[in-house]
Amino acid sequence: MSTLNINGKTVTVKAEPDTPILWLLRGELQLTGTKFGCGMALCGACTVHLDGEAVRGCVTPISAAEGKAITTIEGLQGPQIEALRKAWIDVDVVQCGYCQSGQLMSACALLSKTPQPTDAQIDDAMSGNLCRCGTYPRIRAAIRQAAG
Repeated sequence: MSTLNINGKTVTVKAEPDTPILWLLRGELQLTGTKFGCGMALCGACTVHLDGEAVRGCVTPISAAEGKAITTIEGLQGPQIEALRKAWIDVDVVQCGYCQSGQLMSACALLSKTPQPTDAQIDDAMSGNLCRCGTYPRIRAAIRQAAG
């Protein structure tokens, strides 16, 4: 049994310590906003926050989350995510939408640490998030707008 803090709520789960956070979120807890992409931490679709840091849920075991706060796209709150959501709509970022929860989680972690990022800092923070539709210029523009 593991006791975890997920989106501000204490949750006790029966799972092996090496179970990836992603499988717990999507399978047992039905928090399906976090997506499965590659399963190897290469695409960023499974990005969640662990104590405010963007991590890949497909390779991060629940044992690494004990005593820490897990935040998913469903639980993300605050001025950064509100500004990002508005900018995402204003700039018309979304095409297919599959990668967007991971993109937003990484962008929010960036703005939480670096409120006025440079293009290089944006590119660096977002480099682990792939977009099949190629909306990278719009993602960067939306992050710049949210930072403004």
